[in-house]
Amino acid sequence: MSSPAERYAAARRRNAHPTLSDFTAELGFSLDPFQVEACEALEQGSGVLVCAPTGAGKTVVGEFAVHKALQEGRKAFYTTPIKALSNQKYRDLCDRYGAAKVGLLTGDNAINGDAPVVVMTTEVLRNMLYVDSPALTDLGYVVMDEVHYLADRFRGAVWEEVIIHLPEHVRLVSLSATVSNAEEFADWLVTVRGDTAVVVSEVRPIPLWQHMLVGGRVFDLFALRPAAHAGEWEQTPRGLSTRERGRAVVDPELVRYVHEQERRHDSWPGGGGTRGGFSHKPRYRPPSRPEVIERLDRAGLLPAITFVFSRNGCDAAVHQCLASGMRLTDETERRAIAEIIDRRTGSLPEEDLHVLGFWEWREGLLAGFAAHHAGLVPAFKETVEECFVRGLAKAVFATETLALGINMPARTVVLERLVKWNGEAHADVTPGEYTQLTGRAGRRGIDIEGHAVVVWAPGVDPAAVAGLASTRTYPLRSSFRPSYNMAVNLVGAFGRAHARELLASSFAQFQADRSVVGLARSAARHEEDAARLLKEMNAGLSAAVLDVAGYARLRMEISEREKALSRDSQAKRRLEAAESLAALRAGDVIRVPSGRRQGLAVVLDPGVTELTDPRPLVLTEDKWAGRLGSVDFPSPVSALARVKVPKNFNHRSPHARRDLASTLRNARAENGLGARRTKGRSAADDDPVLADLRHALRAHPVHGLPDREERVRAADRWLREVRDGERLRRQIADRTSSLTQQFDRTCDVLTELGYLHPAPPQDDAPPAAVVTEAGRRLGRIWSETDLLTAECLRAGVFRGLTPAELAGCVSALVFEARRESAAQPSVPAGKVAGALAEMRRVHTALTDLEREHAVPVTRDPDLGFVWAAYRWADGQSLDRVLAGAQQAGTELSGGDFVRWARQLVDLLDQLAKVADDPLAGIARAAVGRVRRGVVAVAVTD
Repeated sequence: MSSPAERYAAARRRNAHPTLSDFTAELGFSLDPFQVEACEALEQGSGVLVCAPTGAGKTVVGEFAVHKALQEGRKAFYTTPIKALSNQKYRDLCDRYGAAKVGLLTGDNAINGDAPVVVMTTEVLRNMLYVDSPALTDLGYVVMDEVHYLADRFRGAVWEEVIIHLPEHVRLVSLSATVSNAEEFADWLVTVRGDTAVVVSEVRPIPLWQHMLVGGRVFDLFALRPAAHAGEWEQTPRGLSTRERGRAVVDPELVRYVHEQERRHDSWPGGGGTRGGFSHKPRYRPPSRPEVIERLDRAGLLPAITFVFSRNGCDAAVHQCLASGMRLTDETERRAIAEIIDRRTGSLPEEDLHVLGFWEWREGLLAGFAAHHAGLVPAFKETVEECFVRGLAKAVFATETLALGINMPARTVVLERLVKWNGEAHADVTPGEYTQLTGRAGRRGIDIEGHAVVVWAPGVDPAAVAGLASTRTYPLRSSFRPSYNMAVNLVGAFGRAHARELLASSFAQFQADRSVVGLARSAARHEEDAARLLKEMNAGLSAAVLDVAGYARLRMEISEREKALSRDSQAKRRLEAAESLAALRAGDVIRVPSGRRQGLAVVLDPGVTELTDPRPLVLTEDKWAGRLGSVDFPSPVSALARVKVPKNFNHRSPHARRDLASTLRNARAENGLGARRTKGRSAADDDPVLADLRHALRAHPVHGLPDREERVRAADRWLREVRDGERLRRQIADRTSSLTQQFDRTCDVLTELGYLHPAPPQDDAPPAAVVTEAGRRLGRIWSETDLLTAECLRAGVFRGLTPAELAGCVSALVFEARRESAAQPSVPAGKVAGALAEMRRVHTALTDLEREHAVPVTRDPDLGFVWAAYRWADGQSLDRVLAGAQQAGTELSGGDFVRWARQLVDLLDQLAKVADDPLAGIARAAVGRVRRGVVAVAVTD
């Protein structure tokens, strides 16, 4: 029972914040201190940045902004980074305020867009701001959920665009995961949005216990309780490494047991014998996935999310659990799950269920476990999410994308490994990623505590895991850069001069300006060292030979000239080699100059296509047959002789290869084709500039000094210091105006291509520009390949195509393969192949211009989805489409196909709006042909 003083203080607070009092009265639960602080700041008229752990209840502050807007008779926009989150928040707000007051705007859905409260993806709001949409009238509050997405290198710029361009009177509520530079982000928000309160809470609403599973035993990771080890951690010396600091708080019993397991593993004598004279230590086998789930179930730690970091691993885990006979649900739960499955997937076409793996997926979910990853169709993922949130699914095996998705907490989170593929290489999980993944553990209002379990394997140090779990370093780094679409929209809306000022106010520029302080200190150190070395190398020399620095620069110029000539010569040889390969015919005998297949070979197929460099199919003297690439031909190749290749020759037949290889060896003897190596003159031998430099070097006074090399070594050190200092000074100059410079270069590209038209210069003002008709079309294309798409439109690349052919070609502008493939995917012959070849020529011309202006080059068109898009738009079944894609060189899951098809629909829809007829009509027809079956279900859900 509270004291009179406490009741009096509470009454004063209610009177001071009546809107908040009304809001909390409707909630049915009391707010945490950080929620109260943020809501009070918002009621006092400030913008708010709220940083708090996953599941802490940040969205309550956003919901208060919605409540406040409705009470004031103004509009509120609630933005989210992904459509699934938008759909979830739309349902939540409809339940609270009624469907009449709430709208939804995503790329797929437009429901009640004029409502006073509208939930939308961030891109939709960005587009509204650029076209000055009437929907912005009376806008009072914007909630940006998951604002830390601005660090995303593909989409992060959208968040900064919105924050910069929102009208000044709009109050911004930014909700973020815990980041270590919240104050820096808030400082920037103050500069662009005015008064902004910063509310940071690192307190988890549910305490988190950290564990390690070693064999069949579960150990506490820390020696202290969750609430206590944070304080212990703060007392450890800051100078120590993460591993050393982790060792200070890790459970000693766990350390002893792990050391014992590693000792046993290392001392294994070899088991039941040897092979080839060597003993073999058995590979460590961690507990199976069913064993881990059963262990958690016995300890009362379900429901659990197990992060596997592999789609195939997630699916394999479900298969293993099914094969083990595990059942985690009772009859009542299975009936409830079946009802959700029928409701969520009932609209999926019957003929697609088998290829989507529906029946096995259903069997696993009824038993209480399922996979969750981007390879599943949306209907499957949403079914799993609903079952898990309702406590019906007990074990979900997921990739890390779940940690960034919708609200789906668990009692326990399991990490199978602490290494994951980041798109380029296998890398250790970072402290920020670990915090994000384990943040799902602990369901507010259900669990007293959450649990994170790391599965141990040899080489995993508990101290390192403890350091990972306790490190709070998750800095927010801007990924903002001006795109072509952004540039034409900024110039069109504000003019080029004001657009430059807006870019200079971005968070990216704010961080760049702050980072130059350390660079300036480093540059000064290099300059001081250079001055000292200059004195050393000139010590004791007369005025006539005092220029050791000049001599060193001459040597450097000679070295750089030689390297440049070598590079130019190699590039010339590569071009000549490609041209010589294109001239080959079947039956030509050639010499492969280098590589594993070096020697004589006969050409079976020249491998010349419009889309790629020649990759001839050859047979070598040792009977190997296969395609060679440009890497095997660093110099031009020519036909040395000809042999007859039998009609319908099958290079996969050993007998046929043997006979033709014998013919090739006879041709060697008959034509005297022994091994020949000729060494031509290098480009450096005939270069007059290099000859002059070498002459100047020999004539230099320093050249004849007896201690020349010693002095030149000092001069080389001096030169390195000078160049490092100059490099840092250039970095400082570039960073302090990096975005505006990049914007100017981007505008120069657009001007040269005719999307911007230069306006008459005025005094010393920066170049002005106006947007042309082509530029206005580009401003309505929202794609990573925006300028390439616009250039293809102007070049008539898509002219004369059918809807299916157009879908196939446009897919190359959307699709990006998950992994690089050595072989180029095949494409439909005829018009599609011709259009894609023309697209490649347009791309080559564009990237040449981009390199000339030093702007990031547009990525290559990716042909991996062409056959799938073409066949699907042609009306073929999903089964045939996926099988055909695999035959063409691209493996697609049902979820992959749906995701790329949705993005294809989006770009085709944009083309339908910006192109002229008849192409606009063809694009609309293509949209209808792609938006069918399982794709239509995904788009309308």
